[in-house]
Amino acid sequence: MSLGTSFGEREARVAAEIVRRRIGDTAPSTAIILGSGLGALADQIVAIAKIPYGEVPGFPAATVAGHAGAMIVGTLCDRLVVALAGRFHLYEGHDARLAAFPVRVAHALGARTLVVSNAAGGVNRLWQPSDLMLIRDHINLMFRNPLIGPVESGDMRFPDMSMPYDAALADLARSVARDERILLREGVYAGLLGPSYETAAEVRMLERLGADAVGMSTVPEVIVARAIGMRVLGVSCITNLACGLAPTPITHDEVLDATSRAAATFTRLVKGVVARL
Repeated sequence: MSLGTSFGEREARVAAEIVRRRIGDTAPSTAIILGSGLGALADQIVAIAKIPYGEVPGFPAATVAGHAGAMIVGTLCDRLVVALAGRFHLYEGHDARLAAFPVRVAHALGARTLVVSNAAGGVNRLWQPSDLMLIRDHINLMFRNPLIGPVESGDMRFPDMSMPYDAALADLARSVARDERILLREGVYAGLLGPSYETAAEVRMLERLGADAVGMSTVPEVIVARAIGMRVLGVSCITNLACGLAPTPITHDEVLDATSRAAATFTRLVKGVVARL
């Protein structure tokens, strides 16, 4: 079934209806997007259904290493959730509206809270690989916006982005981190188009702009989430020091290695947050 290139509210309702045929009347209240190498959390979900992306209308198959490419609906800490193991990146040639489309589908299934995670390069010189960062704000340097075009039913035309990441959810994450003795950094995420990593000069620019971490995802998802009224919590796994801050070249294998080391800590943090929602 082809949905064309609109990836809007109507298409999300169609996709959600197909998913409901697999999950019955289940209505997950929280959606979790799992970034590169952070899919281990999906193993903690008592699944009602695990649906490959290729079976969800409008979803292409995930192509990036570290992304399973499946939607998992089930319970996590006795809460109904929908986890998206993998995402669609603009650098793969996808439109920004498609990159954010899974958020619309999760919302159509009933989710009103969104937890986004990603693997990110560290721009803050004081941080180390495998650190977790609470995203307090972001800088959109993708120069793409998933809301461009006719306004979708239920969307705000001009969503306020003064606090894209929910303050109460951030407080909850801090509380969990304290209780679990997790080092939780806080900072600003810069979203770039990719797929090339940043040059040393670009990293110096990002420092001056106020970024603490840099990646190639997340921003379109958060913009749409805010436009449709979802609360958002964001967490980055710092996988490496950005170009110019470390003596060796950056590789995707290094990214996956760092996320694998941080996976258990990330899982504890997110489970703690979900349990208290």
